[in-house]
Amino acid sequence: MSRQNVWLITGTSTGFGRRIVLLALERGDLVIASARNLAKLQDLPTSENLRILHLDLSWNSAKIKAAVDEALTFWGRIDVLVNNAGYALKIMIEDASVVSSIEDFKEQFQTNFFGTVDVTNAVLPSMRKRRSGTIVNIGSRTTWGPEYPSQALYASSKAALRCYTENLNHEVSPFSIRVMICEPGSARTEGIMGAAFRTDYPIPDYDEIRQWCAQRYRSLEGKQRGDPDKMMRLLVDVVRGEGQAAGREFPLYLPLGQDVEDAITRKSERMLDVVNKWKDLTSNMNF
Repeated sequence: MSRQNVWLITGTSTGFGRRIVLLALERGDLVIASARNLAKLQDLPTSENLRILHLDLSWNSAKIKAAVDEALTFWGRIDVLVNNAGYALKIMIEDASVVSSIEDFKEQFQTNFFGTVDVTNAVLPSMRKRRSGTIVNIGSRTTWGPEYPSQALYASSKAALRCYTENLNHEVSPFSIRVMICEPGSARTEGIMGAAFRTDYPIPDYDEIRQWCAQRYRSLEGKQRGDPDKMMRLLVDVVRGEGQAAGREFPLYLPLGQDVEDAITRKSERMLDVVNKWKDLTSNMNF
């Protein structure tokens, strides 16, 4: 993909999304940077290769499609879609259920999953027509270690995104559309570490573990080992098939960072351990 590509990137106010915008512009590509708050994009560099798009993943499907249709008018196509927009809500599962009667779960999934699906569905027809395109979904290390208290809403929404990405890859590969789930490890961005805990805690039994979690997050903030610039530079290299990724096959999975590699290894080993210990019983389930 060495030609000039058109990127649509969601969630570009800060973090990974902002970095992808700058890196793609640096490569000479055309970029559509989207955000729900356009005021936060005013500090992006002025460039004839940059367009700004108002897009909020909490919108309904029709409104999201209208925004994508507008994006398609800028340069007539979208070569690369990066579904980066999302947020992390840190709250105990039962607290969330009591406080909002499951609404917190719905809001988390709307932004991190359903909104992403709507954006992708709006882009796919043009990619299918051209028999070309790349879709990158930004996942999370937490899906490989979701046992950490207070991350259930966020991790489950990102786990759903990974399963969706895997299936989407099989469905659209016949149209020469590439799909990837990029799962960054802990990085010094405005991510889950900086996200605030909910302040309404109706269940005192969780006070101790909640306080432990809050202290843990505070102790890690600003000390994450992952360099977000290195991470996103590799992602752009992979999409464009150049630099560090030159000559390598485009991957369905792109874990970024030693911590996510360790988490994947631990989870895989735990699953295989269960399989090996129980397979004398569990494998004997056929007629």
